[in-house]
Amino acid sequence: MRRASWEHFPHDADMGVRGLGASIGEAFEGAALALCALTTELGEVSEKESVEIQCDAPDREVLLVDWLNAVVFEMATRDMVFGAFRVSIEDGRLRGTAWGEKRDSERHDAGVEVKGATFTELRVAERGDGTWVAQCIVDV
Repeated sequence: MRRASWEHFPHDADMGVRGLGASIGEAFEGAALALCALTTELGEVSEKESVEIQCDAPDREVLLVDWLNAVVFEMATRDMVFGAFRVSIEDGRLRGTAWGEKRDSERHDAGVEVKGATFTELRVAERGDGTWVAQCIVDV
């Protein structure tokens, strides 16, 4: 499983998530990893189960918000933590797979609760060096 790179960046009351990758899909994977890293230690997550996630949006920025909110929804409704993602994007349609496991309070650190992705500091763009960045602020 490839691991997209990710990072957090500060915001007044919430937290920024940023994914970086060689493709827009990898950048979206990284953004989802950054989101999940707020909720638990990624190294403690076993990739036992897969969950398919699909989103459609009129542009790539809205698609990022929809994707991250879909990840939050799946974590909450399935009581799962995710530690790996695979994303493909074509014609405004995202097809993704999340791998993880049921939350185990003894093994999974209780990080912050992510309520959802926002349009604040929303950006999906290709940098001059060919790297894609996908970022926004998440409500915690």
